[in-house]
Amino acid sequence: MTQPLRIAMAQFDFPVGDVAGNAARIAEMIAQARDEYAADIVLFPELALSGYPPEDLLYRPAFLRACEEAMAQVAAAARGIVAVVGWPQPAGSVVYNAASVLRDGGIAHTYRKRELPNYAVFDERRYFDVDPDREDCVFEVAGVQLGLLVCEDLWFPEPIASTVGKGAQLVLVPNASPFEHDKHAERDALLMQRARETGAGIAYLNLVGGQDALVFDGASVVADGDGHVHPAAVAFEEQWLVVEFDPERRRFAPLQWTVDGDESREALAWRAVVRGTRDYCRKNGFGKAWLGLSGGIDSSLVLAIAADALGPENVTAVRLPSRYTAGLSNDLAQEQCDAMGVAMVTLPIEKPFQGYLDALAQVFAGQPVDVTEENLQSRIRGALLMALANKFGGLLLTTGNKSEYAVGYATIYGDMCGGYAPIKDLYKTEVFALARWRNTVGDRIIPQAVIDRPPTAELRENQRDQDSLPPYDVLDAILLRHVDQEQSRAEIVAAGFDAATVDRVLRLVRISEWKRHQAAPGPKVSRRAFGRERRYPVSSGWRD
Repeated sequence: MTQPLRIAMAQFDFPVGDVAGNAARIAEMIAQARDEYAADIVLFPELALSGYPPEDLLYRPAFLRACEEAMAQVAAAARGIVAVVGWPQPAGSVVYNAASVLRDGGIAHTYRKRELPNYAVFDERRYFDVDPDREDCVFEVAGVQLGLLVCEDLWFPEPIASTVGKGAQLVLVPNASPFEHDKHAERDALLMQRARETGAGIAYLNLVGGQDALVFDGASVVADGDGHVHPAAVAFEEQWLVVEFDPERRRFAPLQWTVDGDESREALAWRAVVRGTRDYCRKNGFGKAWLGLSGGIDSSLVLAIAADALGPENVTAVRLPSRYTAGLSNDLAQEQCDAMGVAMVTLPIEKPFQGYLDALAQVFAGQPVDVTEENLQSRIRGALLMALANKFGGLLLTTGNKSEYAVGYATIYGDMCGGYAPIKDLYKTEVFALARWRNTVGDRIIPQAVIDRPPTAELRENQRDQDSLPPYDVLDAILLRHVDQEQSRAEIVAAGFDAATVDRVLRLVRISEWKRHQAAPGPKVSRRAFGRERRYPVSSGWRD
C-alpha cells in the first residue's frame, strides 16, 4: 500500500525582478518544507524565480543569465525533498515559461508551458515560445506518479488528458492568475470538470501579492480525483499550505490549510485593493501615503484603504477647502480622521485660486465662467498635494473611481494627480457598496453622512454630479455593458436604456481615452480594467 504523499504549497509573493532575493527565499523555503513540514515535494508558483509578469525584462540577456544562474543555485539546495520551481528558461534565441523539477541537487525535469495566454492582461506570446517538441512531464515521488502543467494549460482539456494518459495520478499546477470579480467560482468549476474527466487529483497553487495594476489573490485549492473541490485557502495572504494525497483513493487531506472566512464580493474586493495598495507602496519604497480628503465618498474610501494597507499612523489626509466647499464637507473629513487616528493637514486654496484668476483676468476678459475655472481649483489642489509628497516623502494616492475615469469626470493634472489609484477599477455604485461593507467590519470609520449625501465635486455653487452625468445606477449599468462586457450601442439600447443617454455616455467614454492613457495605475478587480487590460487607441474613427 502506497503511503500518502505530503505536499507543501508555497502561497507567497515573489517580487518581479528580484531574482537574487527570490532565489535565496526559495532555497530557504525548500529547506523549511523538508525540515519543518516533512514534505515529500514542495510546489512554488508560476515564474516564482523571476516574479510574474517580468514583461520586457525578458528581453535583457543579463536578466535571463541571472535567472539561469539562480536556478542552478536553487537546484543545488533541493536535497532530501523534491521541489517544483517556475522560471523563465532561455534556450538559444527563445525563452520558455518553464517549471523545473529539482531533486538531488540538480534539475531532473523541465516542463515548458504549452498554452500561452495572449488576452486581457496577458502578453505571453510576446515573450515566450511553445516548444514544438514538447513532452508531457510525469515523474515519481515516494511511489506516486505526478504530472506537471502550468496555469493556462489547465483551461484546455488536452494537456491534462495527455499527462494523465502517461500515468499521472496527481497533477501539480503552479499559477500566476490575477484576481477579478467572480473568478473563484469559474476556477472551481474548471477544477471539478478536469478532475472528473481524468480521475486525477489536482493541486492548484496560485501566486499572491500586488504587482503594479495586478493583484494575485492566492486562494489556492485542491481537487480530489472524483471532482470534489476542497475549500480555497484564504485569499490575499501569504501562507504555507500542507496537504497529504492518497494516491489509491485520489483524495486530499489538509494538514495545514486556512480556509477563507468571507468570500463575499465586497470582502474579496476590499482585500484586493488593500493588498494592491500595500504592495505597490512597499515594492516602490514608500512607507507613507498622502491624499486629499474632501468629505466625499471616494476620498473617504481611499483613506480607509490606505489606513488598512499602511497603518493610520503612516497616512496623512489633506483638506483643501475652497469658496465652494460646504462646512459639512470639512466636518466630515475631520470626523473620519478622528475616528481612524489619521493626521490631517488643512490648506485652503482661496489665495492661490484668486491669484490664478487675477493672473488670467486680462486674457479671460469678456469670457464666461465655465469648466476652466473649476479645473483650476482641482489643479491647485493637485499641485499642493504633490508639493507635500515631494517635501516630506510618501506616495500621493489619487481618488478617482472607474465611473469618473470612464466618462472623463476627472481633471487631468488635477484630481488625477498621484502615483497610485486604489479605486480606479471600482464603479461609483461599487464604491458606495464597499464603504457600507467596510463599516460592518470593526469600527464604523466612514461617517454615515458621507455615504448618504449626494456626490458633488464642489467646484461651483450648489454643484451635484448628476448635473453633468446620468444617475450613477444608470451610468454604471451602461458602462458595465459597454466597458466590461464590450456590448455595442445597439445591444445596450435593446436592453432598455434610453438611446440619447447611451449615445451621450459612449461619446464621453470615447473622448476621454486620452486622459486614461495618462492615469496612475490602480488594482484590477473587474473583468476589463482600464490600463493594461483595456487598451484602446486615443485617435480612432470607430463609433459604436
